[in-house]
Amino acid sequence: MAGSTAFLAAKGLSKGFFGNPVLKDVSISLVPGRVHALLGENGAGKSTLINLLSGSLAPDGGEILMDGQPLSRLNPAGARNAGIAVVQQELSLAPDLSIAENIGLGAYPRRLGFVDYPELARRTAEVRDLVGLDEPLATPVGTLALGRRQMVEIAKALFRKPRVLILDEPTSSLSAHEAGILSALVLRLKQEGVAVLYISHRLNEVMALCDYVTVLKDGVCTADQPLAGVDAEGLVRLMVGRDAGDLFPKWEPNAAGDLLVDVQGFSSGMARDVSFTARRGEVVGIGGLVGQGQEDFVLGLYGALAAQAASATICGQKAPFSSVGAATRAGLAYVPADRKHEGLILPHSIASNLILPSLGRLNRAGMRDRSAERNLVSDLARRLTIKGDTARPVQALSGGNQQKVALAKWLPLAPSVLLLNDPTRGVDIDTKREIYLMLRSFAAEGKTVVLISSDTPELVHLCDRVTVFREGRAVATIARGHITEEAIVGAAMGVEVREQAA
Repeated sequence: MAGSTAFLAAKGLSKGFFGNPVLKDVSISLVPGRVHALLGENGAGKSTLINLLSGSLAPDGGEILMDGQPLSRLNPAGARNAGIAVVQQELSLAPDLSIAENIGLGAYPRRLGFVDYPELARRTAEVRDLVGLDEPLATPVGTLALGRRQMVEIAKALFRKPRVLILDEPTSSLSAHEAGILSALVLRLKQEGVAVLYISHRLNEVMALCDYVTVLKDGVCTADQPLAGVDAEGLVRLMVGRDAGDLFPKWEPNAAGDLLVDVQGFSSGMARDVSFTARRGEVVGIGGLVGQGQEDFVLGLYGALAAQAASATICGQKAPFSSVGAATRAGLAYVPADRKHEGLILPHSIASNLILPSLGRLNRAGMRDRSAERNLVSDLARRLTIKGDTARPVQALSGGNQQKVALAKWLPLAPSVLLLNDPTRGVDIDTKREIYLMLRSFAAEGKTVVLISSDTPELVHLCDRVTVFREGRAVATIARGHITEEAIVGAAMGVEVREQAA
């Protein structure tokens, strides 16, 4: 049962950057034993509020209170010592350190001035089991799949036994099984009196887990109320200021018949003996639990991972490709799941990121054509509604706009096959809709879209066919008209699903 006194609260917080207000008079109270949702579109101010509550930023106005007492100053170390733990969407792990060393980082038990490794192993084993990690504690974190690294990050937060736990898009890279473990853990922490702040664009999770909601729009609090009596449509209206409408565009068949991807007995990394086809004008989905070989398969198609095949033809050329350059020249483009580390160069400008794949084509006699570059940037920014000065660093954009840049930079190359790895991970509802419309538009233009997604409704509503991976193999192919969440999850979990003819 939630207590009545907030452990951590903010009153009238304001924050701006370079003269631009980001938060304006925002208040929030995190009460022990309550799971509190924080919602808003990308750029609404959620990340800034999290950074203020965790001491990473200082407010320009307003105050932060702990146990009802105003704080003159809050810094990250003080917040951690006070029992505030944050699991950011972007992970902060040391890849060369072990699971145990990452979980205990900054709070190692010591004996005679040295790290007490037996005690560290004992204590980290407890939280490892809580989050369902079964890898040995000595495993280097850099060898783990993204979803498993996310669970290490959550275990790291729990290691300090927090009184307030802030979770920012915690399931964005988790499998259905891992997300279930996290949901059970959140409910357990609620029973133990922990105050949980839960940020997610997945409204089904919010409805299932949360008791209370605060909504931000353009840096202003537009709702702060119990969730009882509010449905998902009501939440969307609070977030975007209007009715939700249809999130997914109307599906129309666009397949032209000729195969742009035709691979048989294809193996790369964890993916083994995969047969897969995709026609011109199709959106073909790839589903399954995280880390089952689907990413290795797509990286193999793109020439980023060594591959072999009984037979393979992609864009009319013999495959597998020997390199990413060869795949790009053949007409493939790849947008990775981790946009911050693999899809963008964060310190560089929006314009630099947008033109990067096209520099070779824009050069004339070895000289850069600045006019052509400016025209290209202007056109891409307009097409994808990327607003503001494109000379800004791309890291200044919200997650949704960063993702649009990661997609848009490939458009001038006019790829025939677009390979996408979780393109709407951590993206707000309106940007999701924009991306969905873009993908169906690509298909209507005669391109082929191959879409890996951990968001099952995306696969159901966007795709012409869905191939499900389990343990490195393509175990089911489900045709349009038979694609359901139950069929996809069942195949991913090993429940027999009859393969549908494409």
